[in-house]
Formats: sequence, structure tokens, C-alpha cells
Amino acid sequence: MILASEGDATYWYEGICPYSGEFLRLPRTSQAEAIARDLMQELSKPNCGRLYLSQLGLREGKMYGVLLAESPTGERIVLKAFSGLLNGESQIAGWVPPIAGREKVAIEESITLSKLAAIKQELIDLSQIPERLEYERRSREYETQLQVLQDRHQISKQQRQLKRSLNEVNTQDLDRESQLEKMVRQEFKRDRDRVLQPLKQAIADADERMQILKKQRRELSRTLQTQMHDAYVLTNFAGETRSLRQLIAEGSMPTGMGDCCAPKLLHYAATHNLTPLAMAEFWCGNPSPDGYKIQGEFYGACVERCQPLMGFLLSGRRSPPAPLNKRGEENQVPLFKGDLGGSLRVIYEDEYLIAIAKPAGLLSVPGRYLDTQDSVLSRLRQSQGDKFYPAHRLDRQTSGILLLARDLETLRHLHNQFQERQIRKIYEALLSGKIESDRGTIDLPLWGNPENRPYQQVDWQRGKPSVTQFQLLRQEENHSRIEFIPLTGRTHQLRVHSADPRGLGMTILGDRLYGCQAATSRLHLHARELSFAHPRTQELIHLQIPVPF
Repeated sequence: MILASEGDATYWYEGICPYSGEFLRLPRTSQAEAIARDLMQELSKPNCGRLYLSQLGLREGKMYGVLLAESPTGERIVLKAFSGLLNGESQIAGWVPPIAGREKVAIEESITLSKLAAIKQELIDLSQIPERLEYERRSREYETQLQVLQDRHQISKQQRQLKRSLNEVNTQDLDRESQLEKMVRQEFKRDRDRVLQPLKQAIADADERMQILKKQRRELSRTLQTQMHDAYVLTNFAGETRSLRQLIAEGSMPTGMGDCCAPKLLHYAATHNLTPLAMAEFWCGNPSPDGYKIQGEFYGACVERCQPLMGFLLSGRRSPPAPLNKRGEENQVPLFKGDLGGSLRVIYEDEYLIAIAKPAGLLSVPGRYLDTQDSVLSRLRQSQGDKFYPAHRLDRQTSGILLLARDLETLRHLHNQFQERQIRKIYEALLSGKIESDRGTIDLPLWGNPENRPYQQVDWQRGKPSVTQFQLLRQEENHSRIEFIPLTGRTHQLRVHSADPRGLGMTILGDRLYGCQAATSRLHLHARELSFAHPRTQELIHLQIPVPF
């Protein structure tokens, strides 16, 4: 069997066998990518029937995959698959069929998905009932009116106290005046409660109904997932079969697990006695809802649905030999991907701190799964063996200065400075178009919908205060170069403040999540400068690195 060399691989599908603990790998090679590009062209041809891209793919963007495999007789075979359903169908001639099991729960799935959609719409309607806005408006009005009334009565009280001390009027008249003012306030509050109580009750009823619906939604999702995960049975190259429920811990299985291209392709190869040589997955059609998957680009195993299955699915397959080091000795298979632009560059270091020039595309800290372990923190701990604690984070696609502490006491001091807004951060960005404002302050509260992570949005009721100062540096052809100074540190703050019409109204170049459609290799956002008081010496530290775009 011909195996790809380390140098020919552009990506590795990786996993640890859940039984032997063996680290297993399958490459994406240049040959697999070439086969995938041929499939992209095929999907774009008018004679492609039901799969004609202009009729179907552009309406339904999704992941596709190819697997280069070898039969027992040495024949090279190419398998192809699509994720989930294609135009509402799970099986199409010439494509790898879905993993056995979906058809067993197809009717239950359809019914449950319909119920979930109805619950979602009712939750939206209940969260937007007019009584909520009316209650907030009336509450503010009554609060203002009551404050005016109380202020006026306070002045009257002070005048009565003065008259009592001077014996200018009958005290009975003063007592009567005090009682009348008290009655006025009581009547005002009764009137307020008569108006607000029905609104408050309507909101409480809606909230109670929302809690019931959310519970129903959880129970429906849990029941459907349990049925599907019991029904889906995977086979690996050692001939072992396991259901999804046997492979994945209860409660950690997202909807759609087992429907992605990679599990379909590997399961099919294992059940048909084929040896996988290389695999490639790509996106075709409209961009994904989060904006990060676009037409014609290659992607690795998805973190939530594919990566947890890789170890089992690759079990029984012979892996490529480990590469040799300069002395001809066998290295351990690395747990981390390539350097993404070379080794980490240290821009400041002492016994308490270290500052790294983080490249775009590298995580600040490791994620949950194997394919998200490569990060600044992981590389530091791997290379130096010391303890490091990130004082803050940068988005994966943002480059720039990342500060880490070497001990917890230093970390505490840095966190205090961040919380007290004593650390000055300056970012530089290139916008996807031109703006007219030269400078200003953006004050838009941000809220992250837990059902649509990591997307952030402006929300005046639920959002956290988020403030950004900006300055136009210069205009460059069709782009504006901007300097940002965030006064708060919310997730995606600069990206939302830039894209939202109430902010700059212009996305940062390359920010597909927030609507940039321009073809570019990266997010054009860079953490250029960082100024802070050294947590031990109190010396002012000012760090600055060049902007790479």
C-alpha cells in the first residue's frame, strides 16, 4: 500500500484509538485535493442533473468529501460523500450512502424537528410580546413621575418644618397637608400598580411558558439524540462495530453526529474492505451561516461532530511511519499541526512575564478536541516545560501581542489591571470599504446568544457595556485603515462595533462571520500595541509589533 509522505500531507485527520490508546492519522494530500477540485467542477456543470450547483449548491451550501482508497486487488477507488441531506435526500446514486441507522428513526426525526421548529418560533414570539416593551416604557415614566412628586413633597415637608418651628400656622393644618400629600402618593402608586400589574402578569405568564417550552425542547432533543445515537452503528478497519452512544459520552453528542462526510466515507471503506489512502473535505455553495466556510475551500474534521469519532474510525488502519529527525532517529508523532508561519516569536520576557507575537490562525489557548490543541499556550508548555497563564486572549484569526504570566500572583495583578482598564490596547484594522468618520467613540452593548456561539450582537436589554474609540489612519484604495482602542474587552467587540450600522457600518476585511464577502486569506485585525505597569516592578512596559498587512 502506498502511503503519503509527511511532506505531501496538507492536513492530517487524527485520533486516538479509544481501546489501545494508539495515535492514528490519515492525510489529506495534494492528490486528494486535486480529486476534490475535479468534483467541485463537476458540481458546477449544467449537465450535473440534480446536483447542478447553480440550481442546488448555491441554495444549499454544504460540506462534500472524497476518499482515495485501495481495493484488495490494488485498484485505486475514489469515494465521494455529502454531509447530511442533499436537496432533502439522504441517498443519491454514485454517492456514499448514509451510515445505517438514520432510516430507522427518519419518521421520528421529521416529527421531532417539526415540533422543535414550532417551539423555537413560539419562544421567539414570547420573547417579543408587546407587553415587555410597554412595561419597560411605563415603568420608566412612572419612576420619573414618582421622583418628581417625591421631590415636590420633600420641599413641602421642609417648609412645614420651618413653619412649625416659627409657630406661624395651626399645626392641625400642617398635619392635614402632610396627610393629603401622603394620600396623593398612595393614589399615584395604586394607579401605577393598576396599569403595570396586568403587563407584569403577562410577562410572567410568557416567561413561565418559555420555561416549559425550553424544558420540552431539551426533552425532545435528548430523546431524538438518544434514538439516533443508539441507531447509528459505525464500523472501523479492525471490523469492530459500535453505536454512537457507545463511543461518545452521554450529553456531549451534538445533533447531526454521524452525518458528516468523513464518518460516512471511512465507515463505507471499512465495511467494503477498502484501504483508505487520503481524504479531503471542502465546502461548496453558499457560505455557511457563521460565514467561515466558503465555496471551494478545504476544511478538516469538524470539532463537534467528526473529531471525536476519528480515533475509532481509523482503528485497524495502518498509519504512515513517523518521520525521521536530522540524526535519522524516529520522532514521536506530533500532537500539534504546523507552525503556521514559523516558531512563536517572543517580543518580551522576564522571570514573571512573556509576550508573544501571535500569528493569525493560531488559537490563544487549546480547545476541547485533538484538532484544536495547537495554540500559543500549548506550544509554550511543550517547548519550555514551564507553567504559563494567559492574561487575556486574542481571537483565532486575530494576530498581535499576547501576554502571559509565569505565576498565579503575576496573573492576579494583570487581571486586576485589565478589570480596572489600566492596560491600554491598540489594534489596527483594514476595513472592507471606506468610511467617512475621522474619529469617534462607539458605545454599543454586546450580547452573545448561547444558541448561536460565537456570534455576538448589539442588545440594549441583555448586552454588557462595550466601548471602543477609533481613529481613521488613512484611506487605501477601496479600504480604510483604522486604529481601535477598546475600553472594554468583550468577545468580538471590535468586529461587531465595526460591522454594525450603529457603529462604523463596515466589516473588517476578511471577517466572514459578520458579513464580509471579500476573498481574502485572513481577518485584517492586529493587536499592535500593549501598555501596562509591570505587576512586580511597577515599571511602565510598552510593547509594539509591526502590522503584517
